[in-house]
Amino acid sequence: MPRIVTLTLNPTVDKSTTADHIIPDHKLRCEAPKFEPGGGGINVSRALRRLGSDSVAVFPVGGPSGQLLRQLLSDEHIEQRPIEVEGWTRENFIVVDASTSQQYRFGMPGTPLRPEEQQQVLQALQEFPEPPEFLVISGSLPPGVEPELLARIARAARELGVKVVADTSGPALLALLDAGVYLAKPNVGELSKMVGAEELDSQAVASAAGQLVTEGKCEIVVVSMGPQGACIVSAAGADYVPAPSVKKRSTVGAGDSMVAGLVHGLSEGRSLRETARLGVACGTAATINPGTELFRKADVDRLYQWLLQTMPAAAGA
Repeated sequence: MPRIVTLTLNPTVDKSTTADHIIPDHKLRCEAPKFEPGGGGINVSRALRRLGSDSVAVFPVGGPSGQLLRQLLSDEHIEQRPIEVEGWTRENFIVVDASTSQQYRFGMPGTPLRPEEQQQVLQALQEFPEPPEFLVISGSLPPGVEPELLARIARAARELGVKVVADTSGPALLALLDAGVYLAKPNVGELSKMVGAEELDSQAVASAAGQLVTEGKCEIVVVSMGPQGACIVSAAGADYVPAPSVKKRSTVGAGDSMVAGLVHGLSEGRSLRETARLGVACGTAATINPGTELFRKADVDRLYQWLLQTMPAAAGA
């Protein structure tokens, strides 16, 4: 039985390319496009595979682009539970200006999921012979899906003893926190909105995240702080993990890579100190590669060992 299941309600096929210069009103000559599977939970499954953890990716899929998504995942040996829907799977477009190395990302909204299709998602999650240890709910919501659907999924999973990991934003994240999750990964901006603050410094981040734990909304909060790394908070205390300094080429997939590192570490029984550093190592390693490419395992291993040796945990973490 799978120990880890990922849920992506708004999957995508990411198409990326490079142009010499991006200039308005000109026909731009681009390199041959690269196609990769995308969407929060799908990227988590892909990253978990690179770390050595198997997972099952659950997602709605439709149309020719949906068939391409399934093939791309099969090529990466990702176990799938696709749910056939009427609408076509969306495609995102990423182009890099070679003259400046600037990246332009065009995200499409996705097609609506009808009520009966949303019910099929619930059924797919209930059809596993045994509950998984972790359910990762990650990514945006497609049109027509209310945050309450995620809350229903989280409550049902918790009743079965499944550890729910939430990596989304806005009303969807709030709904999951109200339902109660095991781990949540907001960024600083999302955490600021939750506590009604214009901005949060490092000390305030730990305090605000600790409030979520105290209120029983989650057991672990990992606050993504971008180039500053992350702050992991639990009942045991707070632990800041600065991000290693690397040459960044793209931030696409960095957050999903961090989630994969966290779930991989927790599923292996690593301490929170080790898990936090593995998550930051994965997220940082993903920024080294261009376009939509995820991390390389060798980069993760190198950064993880460096973090363990040079960044001791705070007392109580």
